[in-house]
Amino acid sequence: MTRIYFNDVVTRDGFQIEASFVPTDDKVRLIDALSECGFAKIEVTSFTSPKAIPMLRDAEEVMGRIKRLPGVEYTVLVPNLRGAERAFESRADEFNLVMSTSETHNLANLRMGREKSFAGLAEVIRYVDGRTPINVSLSTCFGCPMEGDVSQSVVENFAQRFADLGVRGLTICDTTGMANPEQVKRMSDVLQKRFPNLQLTMHFHNTRGMGLANVLAAVQSGIVRFDGSLGGLGGCPYAPGASGNISSEDAIHMLDAMGYETGIDLEKLLQLARELPQIVGHEVPGQVAKAGSAFALHPEPSYVDELRRAQ
Repeated sequence: MTRIYFNDVVTRDGFQIEASFVPTDDKVRLIDALSECGFAKIEVTSFTSPKAIPMLRDAEEVMGRIKRLPGVEYTVLVPNLRGAERAFESRADEFNLVMSTSETHNLANLRMGREKSFAGLAEVIRYVDGRTPINVSLSTCFGCPMEGDVSQSVVENFAQRFADLGVRGLTICDTTGMANPEQVKRMSDVLQKRFPNLQLTMHFHNTRGMGLANVLAAVQSGIVRFDGSLGGLGGCPYAPGASGNISSEDAIHMLDAMGYETGIDLEKLLQLARELPQIVGHEVPGQVAKAGSAFALHPEPSYVDELRRAQ
């Protein structure tokens, strides 16, 4: 059965909109524990301005303290050239650059138009010059909450422009949970055919309850890389109504049940998900950690054996 690779983004995308600062010690412990679960990648933090996202003001310290396990890539979000300079010092395994395919969302989220964003990210790519692999995350690829539909041709155009700059991978993001499985299948088929040499990752939100259905549609179309967030935490602060990312443990549980190989120790991951509410101070959306794995059977009630004997 096909191997599926997961990138957990909880300590960056998940934590960035939390109201209360998550202590550095807790971030480091959580990242180290996620590493032990067997993730292919962990998006640790963002080298953005501490004024813009105070939650991630400890980026350098976190990257300096985590235990790096062989086989796990530790990736960081890099918003601009200054961020890239800081990220180099952190020895990140990958830089993740971000812009939106929707002009309105890009203006709301990044305070600039798409072409200005592209020019800035192209400058970062030239500065990095192949020293660190680069992934580009394209937001709102399946729809914008302010503009509505985003044309697939627009997504393809930006994907091509970044591919021409030599990036290693592209993440196609359903930033606001507007995607549906048929749309995901179309996008997956077209991008895999057009960019066979790029690492293609899908990033879904469960805003309207279609997150796992979209994962399944992508898997069945041949996509093998996904972002997820422990507990289903996260959401873009500049996307009205956008709730959390798909829950890593829920998606991995589904794929495990279907016979796919994820390389993840699900029981370890579920234990972490159960500890997450204590870290953030509130309940989290993930379901499997609450219900328990479908593989974990329960003892039968004592009276059932009596009823069985009486048959």
